[in-house]
Amino acid sequence: MKKKFKIIILVIFTFIFLVPVKEHYRDGGTIKYNAILWGVTKHHDMTFDSDGNHGYNTGTTIRILCFDVYSDYPKFVPIQKGV
Repeated sequence: MKKKFKIIILVIFTFIFLVPVKEHYRDGGTIKYNAILWGVTKHHDMTFDSDGNHGYNTGTTIRILCFDVYSDYPKFVPIQKGV
């Protein structure tokens, strides 16, 4: 009986700590997957560069245990006009 109870508790904690919640932001398409132990953010937000050109900042950020282990954000992608 105790072994079954421990397995059930372990499954519940694993579900709470590892299963993500998906969030959408209204900044151009950023999506964030968040769990307690990890998170992934796929950035896609509208912005201007230093010359005043319209475009998007894109990139990915990966977080494990509150530390950013990978980030290639921001990469500016200009909007092509007249295509």
